[in-house]
Amino acid sequence: MKKGPVLAAVLAALVFVLANSVFIVDERQQALKLQFGKVVGDPDGYRQPGLYFKIPFIQNVVYYEDRILPLETSELEITPLDDRRLVVDAFARWRIVDPLRFRQAVQTEAAALPRLERILNAALREVLGSVMSDNILSDDRAQLMARIRDAARGSAATLGVQIIDVRIRRADLPQQNLQATFERMKAERVREAADERARGAEAAQRVRANADRQAVELVSEARRDSEIIRGEADAKRNRIFAEAFGRDPEFFAFYRSLGAYEKSIQPGSTTLVLTPGSEFFEYLGGGADRDPRRGMAE
Repeated sequence: MKKGPVLAAVLAALVFVLANSVFIVDERQQALKLQFGKVVGDPDGYRQPGLYFKIPFIQNVVYYEDRILPLETSELEITPLDDRRLVVDAFARWRIVDPLRFRQAVQTEAAALPRLERILNAALREVLGSVMSDNILSDDRAQLMARIRDAARGSAATLGVQIIDVRIRRADLPQQNLQATFERMKAERVREAADERARGAEAAQRVRANADRQAVELVSEARRDSEIIRGEADAKRNRIFAEAFGRDPEFFAFYRSLGAYEKSIQPGSTTLVLTPGSEFFEYLGGGADRDPRRGMAE
């Protein structure tokens, strides 16, 4: 009866010792085995998943993440080459690749974050401060992020950490500079609009001047042509009159007198004061003995 409790106690002690003699590393972890605070066993750490042994009560195990971890940084104000300040919001992805060096440098993951943030901020200032702000806001950003990653990797390697990737989430002007920038952009657009209007007015003036010149030329040519036609018509008319006078002087004199009557005797207030024997009314009289060479009145 007394052997039962003793056996149970011995078995419990054996289970407890055995439980403290092994440790398990899963696929998400890597581990270091310590003895009195000093790393023993595999100096590269235990990174393969499995079951491992340690000396109970003398050795202990610390675990570190073997997965890719995030690094969120606070907003950073940088000054590119053109002195146009920008507020940059970036983040990184990192991983512990040397657990022994990591423990020697920072001990814990929580302690590593401020160190990594300082390294990333220094790389951001170095790379972004060597280019123009337009490069940061253009398609060149991908190349700049690769340069930032490479610049941060050297310093992060001293902590046993590898920087996997760096991304710039946002790059904006500081709030106090936004209004001034908007006003400057507005002034530039107003100036460009004024230049466009001035060029348009100049072009319109050229078009109007050309149109006026062409109108004057067309009117002048039309007047010239009309004067030529009128002159030719007058010459033809005079020629016809001359031929008619040569063929029948009596009829020609009569025709000219009728034209003179039409122009001088108008309905209304026309009054003529002439002597009874005036030649003007020769063809209005009834005499048959008039001289056919007389009778034309202008």
